[in-house]
Amino acid sequence: MNNDYFVSQLTTEEMMLVNSEVEKRQKSPAVAYLLALFAGFVGGHRYYMGKTGSAVAMTLITVLTLGLGIGITGIWALVDLFLINGWLQEDLKTIESEAAQTIFGRRKLKESAPEQVGDDQNGHDQIIEDVVNEDQKD
Repeated sequence: MNNDYFVSQLTTEEMMLVNSEVEKRQKSPAVAYLLALFAGFVGGHRYYMGKTGSAVAMTLITVLTLGLGIGITGIWALVDLFLINGWLQEDLKTIESEAAQTIFGRRKLKESAPEQVGDDQNGHDQIIEDVVNEDQKD
């Protein structure tokens, strides 16, 4: 389903949990750009952004050509400088979607078994408590 649907169905407290999860798990733009500038020729920024396949390709091009491939991977890294912002936005949307779906799914599960939850605002308080406890374990 659409991310906007899940987000629109969340209460204020649940949205605060989603925002907290996004803040905790988001990638740093400064780190991504610094890696691209200083380790871009071996794909350091791509490893950081989770694009492991192309990062390995950049590393192999540089290593297997005994450094002669730096020209190719350097241009590749230069192009990536313009793509990093989009990757960061995509990462934020993914984290937000996962967190919203998790909270929404737990709420639906709790609502389907109300006798286990009690009368605490349809289980919302218990869901928030469960998510906070789970976050503290990490």
